[in-house]
Amino acid sequence: MKQKIAGHVLLASLGLAFTMGSSNVWAQAAANYPDKPVKVIIPFPPGGTLDKIGRMLALKVGEQLGQNFVVENRPGGNGIIGADVVAKSNADGYTLLFNASTFVTAPMTMKSVPYKVQTDFTPIAFVASAPLSIAVSNKLGVSDVKGLAAAAKANPGKMNFAVGSIGSAGHLCTVKLEQATGTQISIVPYKGTGPAMTDLVGGQIEGFIDPVLGSVQFHRNGQLKVVGVTSNKRLPNLPDVATVSETIPDFQCSSWYGLWGPSKLPADMVQKLNAAVNKALSGEMRDRLIADGIVPAGGSAAEFAKFQADDIAISGKIIADKKIALD
Repeated sequence: MKQKIAGHVLLASLGLAFTMGSSNVWAQAAANYPDKPVKVIIPFPPGGTLDKIGRMLALKVGEQLGQNFVVENRPGGNGIIGADVVAKSNADGYTLLFNASTFVTAPMTMKSVPYKVQTDFTPIAFVASAPLSIAVSNKLGVSDVKGLAAAAKANPGKMNFAVGSIGSAGHLCTVKLEQATGTQISIVPYKGTGPAMTDLVGGQIEGFIDPVLGSVQFHRNGQLKVVGVTSNKRLPNLPDVATVSETIPDFQCSSWYGLWGPSKLPADMVQKLNAAVNKALSGEMRDRLIADGIVPAGGSAAEFAKFQADDIAISGKIIADKKIALD
């Protein structure tokens, strides 16, 4: 009997020692983190607002932590392919995900997704939010929201609008615009905002609702027309463009951007990354974002997790009510 008890005590001691040893290893890894380049996956093509903000953030966080944060674009599958790389990566902090609000909404529109947003990822930091612009091709010949609605009503279901991805903020806002104006708009899915904006400028598509940063320079150059912005007041970088709410009361939409790691990312690493993001958002990057009509966010990882959960609940209802699905 004494031998059995002694054996159990020995096993328990070994287990405790192993646990303490593992904890020490993780603590040491977090203390030294990062000691090699960090990969930041952006699951859409280069050139869009997501890509621009992500590259800006990677540069600034890298400066804060003294290591290279290297952006890797992994487009495809409505953003699923790149996100899945992160979900399946080691929880060592060297593979991260930078994505937009479509990350939490797109899976709701798909029959099968290889991960679960709320259990297979660790929210690290809420980076920014952005009002959207309603941009139209010059070929459409409209200059404001009222004219756009009239043109859509005159041709039910024939006006086509791009969406950068199914279930994105721009997609949900396009649905909201249809509802508010009593119109029918044909949705054309693209594999990212960059290709969609290129086709809008080229006249292959008639409209596109996406964060303001992606359309502002084309509007200034006369290559397309921004007929409205979805903020609650006019933007400093587009002072000549009316808010949609000036025509449709209380009409507002926005996209948002965040940084995630795989599930079970050590808390010390999350805290270190979160602090670096917050510091980046308090300096030059903050000024650049505001100048581009983007609202810097910040805050704790826990606050970001709650924000994400709230958005999933709100967006999920819209997607379910409108039966939005990726065919």
